[in-house]
Amino acid sequence: MASILATRAASVLLVVAVATSGCGTVDRMTSGLFSGGSAPAAGTPGHVAGFLGGAVADEPTAALAARNVLSAGGNAADAAVAAGLTLAVTLPSRAGLGGGGACLAYTAGSASPPQAVLFTPPAPATAAGADRPAAVPMLARGLYLLHARFGRLSFQSLVSPAEQLARFGVPASRAFVRDLDVVAGPLAADPEAAGIFFKNGRPLGEGEMLVQPALAGTLGQLRTAGVGDLYQGGLGRRLVAAMPQVGASLTMADLRAAVPQVAPALDMDLGGGDTASFLPPPADGGLAAAAAFRVLRTNPGAIDLARAAALGTATAWRQGGGDPQALLASTTVPAAGLPPLPASASFATLDRDGNAVICVTTMNNLFGTGRVAPGTGIVMAASPRWLPPALLSAGMVTNRNINAFRAMAAGTGQDGAPVAAALALAETLRTKQPMPVQVPEPGRASVIACGNYLPDASGSCGWVTDPRDAGLAVGSTAAK
Repeated sequence: MASILATRAASVLLVVAVATSGCGTVDRMTSGLFSGGSAPAAGTPGHVAGFLGGAVADEPTAALAARNVLSAGGNAADAAVAAGLTLAVTLPSRAGLGGGGACLAYTAGSASPPQAVLFTPPAPATAAGADRPAAVPMLARGLYLLHARFGRLSFQSLVSPAEQLARFGVPASRAFVRDLDVVAGPLAADPEAAGIFFKNGRPLGEGEMLVQPALAGTLGQLRTAGVGDLYQGGLGRRLVAAMPQVGASLTMADLRAAVPQVAPALDMDLGGGDTASFLPPPADGGLAAAAAFRVLRTNPGAIDLARAAALGTATAWRQGGGDPQALLASTTVPAAGLPPLPASASFATLDRDGNAVICVTTMNNLFGTGRVAPGTGIVMAASPRWLPPALLSAGMVTNRNINAFRAMAAGTGQDGAPVAAALALAETLRTKQPMPVQVPEPGRASVIACGNYLPDASGSCGWVTDPRDAGLAVGSTAAK
């Protein structure tokens, strides 16, 4: 067993050594591994020759997992599921089975705009007796719904890579270590968290192995018994039984009621057949990004005005709800009044046919409640009644006249997320270059774009992560 562990760790280190060095674009990084001989079978990395699309993620291993799926013949939804589950292992500060998120998904060749898959983590029915109120876990069900509607490969095959990383370990990335250092003190107070994220009494450092056997067991159960086991089966009962130990009050009724949904996106006609689509509430960062995008389309340098529109619109929604399109159409910008907001993470995938997915995830706080449910490895996300939810911000542009994908962008960085997504998308459209400008602090952005649309012009496609962050953009621009 020791030799197996060493071999697994070495292979992961070989791939991630480049990834952990920072952000950027890696083209054909692994093509040499698959060259020569007959083409690998479908479902095996290397099956797709030439252009395969691209992937971006705020943590490098997640981007590589997505690229492997694209290389194996999976579509954008398959790759997004793999990226999301991998993030639950490699960046549990911002993504995890205990948390949730939202995605936009576009079907290649469709005249219809993207649809939204919404799985934001809600509060349980009651927080009675809870000193660390936790949200209802939504990530697994949300990604399963994304796959059921848009995926191609088996769901089990997409769980396996994350399960193996959790079981055999993955070198801690720069992105993860940065977050860990911020909240190391509170995390150390939880025995389960300390046993996972600390070594010899100190937080893990970059490159040290992050091993999560309990989480691997949970992922294995999801793979073999199905996602429903977490919501109405033995895995769910085990999670609920652990709630008193983490100061939460989750029940089986809460888990059964946690149902993600597919909903229309917030659409904006840009002319020429182009439609900009944004995440709709309850992923209200999409609404905020749409408000900022509307400003920046006509006033490219009006960052302050765009920020005011974004945060004011988000404030208005959180205070009173209402019709999102009416809020966008209003000529009166409400005053912003948001409290400090939590972090989020993003990833996006584009396949060779032009299918596209972009997602944003959250734990409603770095590492959620700071507690790990014993026996499951699940970091519990914070209840949105205890801490304000993140502004999940993402947008995508498609063209209904030629049934093609053009661009997508996601923003992170607390209250800077909506403007980051909006500015990155607006400038990408204006210049036909992926994210040609640096978004303002504290925002970060990731972009995938095809300046001359996909599927017709794969050579015009590119992908990029924020140069100040520690994510990765990876893909192949070789011709089909």
